[in-house]
Amino acid sequence: MRITDIQRCEVRPGRLVEWTLSPATVAAATALPEDSRPPAYIQESHIRTARSVREDGLFVPTWLGTAFDLPGPLDLDVLERALHAWTLRHETLRSGFRWAGDELRRFTLDAAEVSLHREDAGDFPDAEGLVRHLQHRFDTVADALRWPNLIYTAVVRDDGASVYMAFDHSNVDAYSVQRIAAEIHQLYAAGLGGTEPDDHGPVASYVDFCEIERAGADSLDGRHAIVERWREFIHRCDGTLPAFPVDLGLTPGGPLPRQQMLCEPLADADAAAAFEAYCRPYGGSLVGLLAATGLIVHELGGQPVYRTVVPFHTRVKSRWSDSVGWYVGGAPIEVPVGRTRGFPEALRAVRAELQANRSLARMPLARVLRLLGSDFRPTSPDLHSIVSYVDARGIPGAERWTGLKAYGLMRVSYGDQVCVWVNRLPEGLWLASRYPDTDVAVKTMRLYVERLRDRIASVADGSLSAVS
Repeated sequence: MRITDIQRCEVRPGRLVEWTLSPATVAAATALPEDSRPPAYIQESHIRTARSVREDGLFVPTWLGTAFDLPGPLDLDVLERALHAWTLRHETLRSGFRWAGDELRRFTLDAAEVSLHREDAGDFPDAEGLVRHLQHRFDTVADALRWPNLIYTAVVRDDGASVYMAFDHSNVDAYSVQRIAAEIHQLYAAGLGGTEPDDHGPVASYVDFCEIERAGADSLDGRHAIVERWREFIHRCDGTLPAFPVDLGLTPGGPLPRQQMLCEPLADADAAAAFEAYCRPYGGSLVGLLAATGLIVHELGGQPVYRTVVPFHTRVKSRWSDSVGWYVGGAPIEVPVGRTRGFPEALRAVRAELQANRSLARMPLARVLRLLGSDFRPTSPDLHSIVSYVDARGIPGAERWTGLKAYGLMRVSYGDQVCVWVNRLPEGLWLASRYPDTDVAVKTMRLYVERLRDRIASVADGSLSAVS
C-alpha cells in the first residue's frame, strides 16, 4: 500500500458521513474499573511524549489512517455494521488509558458496551475543503491525549464511496493499517449478501500482547546484555539516539520545525525484483536499502560510521498476525561506511550488524532507556530517525490496492528527524518520507532519494561494478 498524507490520496467531493464511538460507549468507559493489563512500553512512551510536547506549547498530531474505495451505490447501514464488527474484533480499539497521578492505567470495555454514533457532516463540493475538514477532524479526534481516539468516515457519491479511517498511533502500526481495506471489504460484501464473512472471528488481542511483552521486559535489569549493548551504542552516538547523519538546516536548541512529506515511486516491479535478487545472498532488500543509505549519507554528510535504529515487527508468533496493534521494536546498527569499499562490502557489513543485533528489537526501547537512567525527556515525537522496509505484497488484498485507491495515511506536522518508509508493492518500490521543512533538508532529501533510486537502478540493470 502506498503511504502518503491526506492531501495526496485522491480525495474527491461528496457527502461526508462520520462514525465515532457513541456517547453511551464513552459514558460506560468512564465508570470502568482498572484493567490490570498495563500499556505496552511503546504506548506509554508515545503518550508521555505527546503530553511532554503539548506541555511545551505545541500540538503535534501523530495519527495513522487508511483510505480506500467501496463500490456503489453504498448501503450506509451495512457499512456501519461492518465497521462495528471490525471494531469489536480488535480489543485495543475499545481499550484506553487514564492518568492516576503520573501512572498510566488501562481500562477496557466489553464488546457488548461498544456502539457507533453516525453523523451526516454534509455535502463537500470542493475536494480541498473536504481535505481540510478531514484533517481537522482526524487531528481533533484521533489524538493521543484523549479517548476515544479513532474516527471512521465515508465520502458518499452516486457511484460508491471513499472510506477514510484514522487512529491514534497507540492502537495501530503501518501493518495494521494496511490490512484494514481487505477486512472491511469482506465484512461489507458479506453484509450485502446476507452471509457470514469468512475468517472474521475473534483474533488475538494486542492488549494481551502488551501484558506479555511488558512482563518479559520488566524481568530484565540494567546488567542485561541487551541493555549493555544499547548503552554502548548510545555512548557512541554522543549520548543520544541517532539522527539522520546529514545537514538538515536545523538550529540547535531551536523550536520543533514543521515537516513536509515526500512520496514517490523508487523502482518498478522488474527493478525491485532485480534489486532483491542481487541483495538476497546478503539478506534481501532491507539490507540493500540500509547499505545504500549508509553509503549515500556518507557521500552527503561525511560521517565515517552510519548509525541508525532499524524498525522490526514484534509479531514473532503467528497468533498475532491478524491482530491490530503497535507491534514494532528497534535494533541498533553501526556500519563503517567511511572505510567500506563498494556496495557488496557495505551489504556484508549491514548483514553482520543485523544478524548480531536484530534480537534487540524484542526489548522495548523505552524500557532500555528507563534502565539506562538517562534523562530522555522527549522534545520530538520521533526519538530517532529510521529507514524502514516492508514487503507488503503478502498482505491480504494487496493485489487490489491500486484499483481500490487504497492508501496508508500518515499525518505530517512537526518533527526534527528524518523518517523513511519503503514498501514493496506489486507495482514496485514506493518511498514515503517526512523530514524538517527547511531549504537545506529539502535539497538534501531530494539528493538522497535521487541517489537511492540511481543505486537501485544500477543494481537492477547490472551496471553496478564490484567496488562501486
